[in-house]
Amino acid sequence: MIVNILLIIAAVFILGTTVIMWRAPDALTRINLMGPTVGVALPLLVIAHLISDPFDWHNLVRALLTIAALWVVAAVSSFYIARSVHDL
Repeated sequence: MIVNILLIIAAVFILGTTVIMWRAPDALTRINLMGPTVGVALPLLVIAHLISDPFDWHNLVRALLTIAALWVVAAVSSFYIARSVHDL
């Protein structure tokens, strides 16, 4: 039940981000709107997968590393994409 709730919340975040990005006026605004999906929805999907599997310390460590790496990569990539869009 908890996994289903997490999946629904993540899907709502992704759907909301998609709709808002579709209506965004320019590319820089679209880049900034990716925050809820990358910062909340994708980690929720990782946590849902962690809960659905039988508990193992290795899976916990992998999930924590995945979430941390996701946030780092998202921050760096959004910075560089925003710089490239802004410099046009």
